[in-house]
Amino acid sequence: MAIKNIAILNGRLVDPLAGTDRLADLFLSEGRIVGVGQAPAGFVAEDTLDASGLVVCPGLVDLAARLREPGFEYKATLPTEMAAAVAGGVTSIVCPPDTDPPLDEPGLVTMLRQRAKAHDLARLYPVGALTAGLKGREITEMAQLREAGCVAFSQGDVPIADLQVLYRAMQYAATFDFSLRLRPEEASLVNDGVAHDGEYASRLGLTGIPVVAETIAIAQIVQLMHATGCRVHLARLSSGEGVAMVRAAKRDGLPLTCDVDINHIHLTDVDIGYFNSQYRFDPPLRSGRDRDAIVAGLVDGTIDAICSDHSPVDDDGKLVPFAEAERGATGLELLLPLTLAWAERAGVALPQALAKVTCVPATFLGFQAGLAVGNRADLTLFDPEATWRVTPETLRSQGKNTPFLGHELKGRVRHTLVKGKRVFSA
Repeated sequence: MAIKNIAILNGRLVDPLAGTDRLADLFLSEGRIVGVGQAPAGFVAEDTLDASGLVVCPGLVDLAARLREPGFEYKATLPTEMAAAVAGGVTSIVCPPDTDPPLDEPGLVTMLRQRAKAHDLARLYPVGALTAGLKGREITEMAQLREAGCVAFSQGDVPIADLQVLYRAMQYAATFDFSLRLRPEEASLVNDGVAHDGEYASRLGLTGIPVVAETIAIAQIVQLMHATGCRVHLARLSSGEGVAMVRAAKRDGLPLTCDVDINHIHLTDVDIGYFNSQYRFDPPLRSGRDRDAIVAGLVDGTIDAICSDHSPVDDDGKLVPFAEAERGATGLELLLPLTLAWAERAGVALPQALAKVTCVPATFLGFQAGLAVGNRADLTLFDPEATWRVTPETLRSQGKNTPFLGHELKGRVRHTLVKGKRVFSA
């Protein structure tokens, strides 16, 4: 018989939505929060969690995590990656459409959601393909994909070369108030680039990807937003100039939001060292000035959210020369500790830092992630002082490749609850 009533006692409740940080008890019943500080009348706990020394916060919401199904099961599977998610305190996962086949048919979306539901771990939010086969020629049946459960529409990392197609897609999306998730990149300026177009890439003899590849794409998207009124979320900004353009667009009142992945908050192109393929990303790691501008954008609110950009890669994809290496890294289990590390370095209070990975991305999915009565009992309990070393053995994801292998990180998840059910404990 499922446990309905849970008491979480002696915890440090950090509610990013309310901006509060206090010691109090929390009471859950049938998947919802029913009491904060004091149990409701007649409440009898069937299970008790002692949260002494632990932070209790809403479950993390990851806006970009590739689970590799369908089509890339040799890299990862739904069971391994959803287990990695809850081990990292992530209770809601947004998955991009660039699977094989892409998520361009309602039946594929329904199948993926049913498979995720069967594992009964984290919640899954699919993003539908913007064009058929992600080929950039024909717009998908967005209304049908929305009915199947898609929360937004995207090309993944495949840019649309024909602006007329993007213009029509944005007009259609605006008509039905759908949101588009676009990664700003002008493909003709990328070509065979593999690293940030700067002094360091030149020294290593690596073909560069200029910042203007991002900023030209942002300028095009912003102009099309003016013309259509479409809501757009820019995925994984990488440059200081891009952050400045988003800041200006927001000042103009455009319905524009954006995120950055956790790697670009901590790393720069110099970290590539001598062709270390663990640092191969798309977009590429950029300069220290870009990284500093991203951090400033997080602090002042220009950048709304932080995502993991979880992209499991097998060893064969990384044990090759840098220019041939597959892009990406595992990230679901690193999202929390790396967010905490950024907050500590930048002097950001814990509620404000956790907002970037909880309540703010939750609003993009249409729900509130807070610790108020009536909210979902999707919760993460973590020890903010516990340290752990990132190794292949400590990662539950099938993908073991990350630039942070061997690093000591602070912040360890002890319990994760989804719908009031304990889905992970350590």
